[in-house]
Amino acid sequence: MVPQNPTPDDFDWQAREAEVLDLNDARTRRTTPPPAAGGGGTSEPTSDTHFEIALDDAPQAGGTPVDPPVARPDGRRDIVPSNWSNWANIKTSLKDAAALYGYRAGFHGVRIPWYCLQGLFWAVVGVFRLIGKHITWWWVSEQYGLRQAAADSNDPQMWLKLHREVKATRMWRGLVLAGELLAAAIGAPILYAMAPTWALAVTLVAVIGLLARIGRPVDRRIITPATVAGRFRRVNPDIILRAYYAAGLGRPDKDTQHVTFGSTMARDTSGTGSQVSIDLPYGKTFDDAVKARGAIASGLDVAVSQVFITRDPSSHRRHTLWVADRDPLAQGAGRTPLLRCKPTDIWQPAPFGLDERGNKVTVDMMWSSMLIGAQPRQGKTFAARTLALYGALDPYVKLTVLDGGGKPDWRKFALVADRCSFGLAMTRDGDPAEIVLETLREIKADVQDRYERLSALPVDVCPEGKLTREIARNPKYNMPVRLVILDEFQEYFDLGDVSKEIASLLVYLVKVAPAAGVIFVDATQRPSGVGTGQVAQQFISYRDNHQVRFALRTGSWQVSDLVMGSGAYSEGHDSSTLLPTYKGVGILRGASDHTPTVRTYLADQEDAEKILIAARKLREAAGTLTGMAAGEQAIREVRDVLADARAVIHAGENGMTWARLAARLAEQMPEHYADMTAETISAQLRALNVRSVNVKDNGQVLKGAKTADIDAAIQRRKAA
Repeated sequence: MVPQNPTPDDFDWQAREAEVLDLNDARTRRTTPPPAAGGGGTSEPTSDTHFEIALDDAPQAGGTPVDPPVARPDGRRDIVPSNWSNWANIKTSLKDAAALYGYRAGFHGVRIPWYCLQGLFWAVVGVFRLIGKHITWWWVSEQYGLRQAAADSNDPQMWLKLHREVKATRMWRGLVLAGELLAAAIGAPILYAMAPTWALAVTLVAVIGLLARIGRPVDRRIITPATVAGRFRRVNPDIILRAYYAAGLGRPDKDTQHVTFGSTMARDTSGTGSQVSIDLPYGKTFDDAVKARGAIASGLDVAVSQVFITRDPSSHRRHTLWVADRDPLAQGAGRTPLLRCKPTDIWQPAPFGLDERGNKVTVDMMWSSMLIGAQPRQGKTFAARTLALYGALDPYVKLTVLDGGGKPDWRKFALVADRCSFGLAMTRDGDPAEIVLETLREIKADVQDRYERLSALPVDVCPEGKLTREIARNPKYNMPVRLVILDEFQEYFDLGDVSKEIASLLVYLVKVAPAAGVIFVDATQRPSGVGTGQVAQQFISYRDNHQVRFALRTGSWQVSDLVMGSGAYSEGHDSSTLLPTYKGVGILRGASDHTPTVRTYLADQEDAEKILIAARKLREAAGTLTGMAAGEQAIREVRDVLADARAVIHAGENGMTWARLAARLAEQMPEHYADMTAETISAQLRALNVRSVNVKDNGQVLKGAKTADIDAAIQRRKAA
């Protein structure tokens, strides 16, 4: 009897599905409501929902492990499989098959002694089990229950009849067993005396194998499989309904609380999963589905990482459910394509990784800044380094690398970086905090100067009043795209008094610099913030002014929201649900209309060094190697290069060659410029936006600096 007001707990779904034998029976049970309490009649069938849609398979509890689907979305198999369709594919298929069977041969080859020991052991056990089975068969023990039943019912005639039958059966079976023993006793010596050695060996192996199979337990395999075939669970509308009702997102016994489908369930075009549009009952929302994602995964009998829920903009109760065949995040995306070491173009999207469906994910770095956040050892540095390597391979990008953690991951960027600083400990280059501060001051001055010069350019050169690819790559404008990488940037907000100016500069730059062609890629393991007072507020402002966010695994959904931005959790994006075993896997928000879960490409230390060596050669060939990579020493606070250079230029001198300027500085200020060379002073002043121009010196025309350009750079700095 069904309760008059049933609840989801009153329905035993597992038992109910065990009763469903075919689709018609399922349709009848779904469309016929339970009888009212005390009545025997039935009401009119309610409107059918999901059975209006053709199903591929009959409902099965939890999905059935099946082989992977055919490759073509129309369900047809290729007449000639693609792996045998041409000679190149045939060679690859043969090579793969040889590798597979070679591996299996090696795997089992080293285990043959162990297989033999197990086979002999279980063969001995099999002998006793075989004897026991013969005795049980001879004794007709299965009839004991019948004779006992006749005795219990006081039926002597039946008992005597059964007794006579069992005696006769035992006699016949005893003769059969005696014949077996006689045949074995006569045949074995004859086989041993007359059969060739190979026949004896084959017979012995076959007998031992048979006895071992009889003797071993059912769940104990002697030969271990070398490979395991991939399997996945297929879902269908019945399974989805079960999952949603079990998750409390609807009630099957109430017409107004049915979960319905907004589209036909179909395979994804990538062939990696199934998707369908779900309409929740009125009053249930997308947020409810997001919160119940774990329960839905349980109802589907899959891992949480295989269930993806996407908002439908047309209705807050509608969403798209995508269920992956296998965990799409368990396998890495592979090595970075940058290992080809070909020149890149920062104006084109950078390859970043693969999404959950295996599609390539790129990041358009121009005009934006990117925040990467995660717990330690989840791959945030590798993710940031992937983008930095892309920028390094563009010889026209001016690279700045500032690593507050001092890890070895960034050290090789000294090969190409105009400015770099690693850690917070004093080095030969000086105090890293001072280097960072001076670098940020120089970038700010450059940004302000760029806006002033861009606004003065004619419309045909600068049509929208902002940097273009042609301007950035033309050396006469001296406005290359700048890529600034800050790893563990929270360390720069916790340095005492110097952090106040650093924080102020960073907030200014992250807000203003991207539009001037200065890109920021920042990584931190402390997105919640550091410092106190104004510095703490500026940290929050700096964190929140990144347009693109990438969150790898975090400790909680609140921290995930700090990295991805407010509202990410309510949209179904929570990086705290990523498994600890996922390295380099995160949620990318803001790079496009879609918010994919990305497996980033891998570039380890060796890969990075190879790419950076190639990047340095590209810059040397293009003549764009500047700053520290060109041999310049770090700028120190105690040494004002602009002021010192202006001080050694005498009145009436309109300019000076780099060689003469270096010699005067070394002569007049040896405490700071004893080792100064023409190349070094040129790099330092060009970094401060002093142009390198032709200057006359004793009748020769050489490269140097104009006095007016140095004065203009000093004025710009004062105005900042």
